Amino acid sequence: MKIPAKPDIRPDNPNFSSGPCSKRPGWSLTALEDALVGRSHRAKKPLARIREVISLSRKVLGVPENFRVAIVPASDTGAIEMAMWSLLGQRGVDFLTWENFGEQWVIDGETQLKPLDYRIIRASYGKLPDLSQVDPKRDCVFVWNGTTSGVRVPNGDWISSEREGLTICDATSGVLAHEMPWEKLDVVTYSWQKALGGEAGFGMLLLGPRATERLENFTPPWPVPKIFRIAKGQKIIEGVFRGATINTVSMLAIEDVLDALRWVEKIGGGDGMIARATANFLVLDEWVAKTTWVDYLARDPATRSRSSVCLRLTEDWFQALADDERWAIVDEITTILDREGAAYDIATHRAAAPGLRIWSGGTVEASDLVKLLPWLDWAWSEICSTYAP
Repeated sequence: MKIPAKPDIRPDNPNFSSGPCSKRPGWSLTALEDALVGRSHRAKKPLARIREVISLSRKVLGVPENFRVAIVPASDTGAIEMAMWSLLGQRGVDFLTWENFGEQWVIDGETQLKPLDYRIIRASYGKLPDLSQVDPKRDCVFVWNGTTSGVRVPNGDWISSEREGLTICDATSGVLAHEMPWEKLDVVTYSWQKALGGEAGFGMLLLGPRATERLENFTPPWPVPKIFRIAKGQKIIEGVFRGATINTVSMLAIEDVLDALRWVEKIGGGDGMIARATANFLVLDEWVAKTTWVDYLARDPATRSRSSVCLRLTEDWFQALADDERWAIVDEITTILDREGAAYDIATHRAAAPGLRIWSGGTVEASDLVKLLPWLDWAWSEICSTYAP
């Protein structure tokens, strides 16, 4: 192995974490100077800011006018749980799962939502389940982009246009990095902290007309906690979709996500963000193709994420180690990069195999990824000098 020299140029922004993700280029605390702190979120001016978040979110994502859009508590987790607890139970449901977060929604189906006719269609990390097994007569809960595996559904072609069930899509690391086929999706959820680089704690719930019809004609067989309640007596609580949030929102977080949304609008909206994520992915893809010590966790190129790029370490000596030993080495790599100020927080999720995960969504600059790559090669050579046979 040729030993690379230690790089002397660092990324201008070394934040490559997959959540919370990097702020938009040029962000500083001055973006929050006009935040309406100390005000009631139900007062006229703060409510107008909240409604602007909803309207700008609809605009930059290209959400159809017949979708309802709401800000909800507890990030994407709160949004997807709200959808499941409020909408499931009328018919059977297929849970698709191939990574950690899909597995979390399975837990609700198995242990919390009772009685529920459910099936689990599962694949291991790095693969997609057999999408042809999905029954269009049943509801379907799935993630668009598996943040912890770097595996995404390639498109919406597998979803029937004649479906009877609802599609409930956790798209938190999918929106603004991958195209969303809105006509195939009945519920979409995401959080500000991913593609937008916003603050944590708040999620977005998008309901299509078929989901609205379900709410207006069905009462779940289980009690729905107040924090998840978007309908009462088969009537939608419309205020939730007009800025009257279920719980108190942070006006600092509102100002921050408005700043992100306005930036997205300036760079071309959702199309601009997808273009940036695609360009970022291509930087990494070119490097992976010529690098012998890493490969994608996602084996099929059509399913590789453009936002949460998950990499496995391929050297035989590394793969031969016990799991805890491999994690120790990953921790050492990330410690080296952290110490050098070259990259922060790029270890894979602990539910996945030991490896690296690099966020390449639209708030990341391609130039910073270019500067990162020599540091990865150098850090690996430092590890090899200590551990490789």
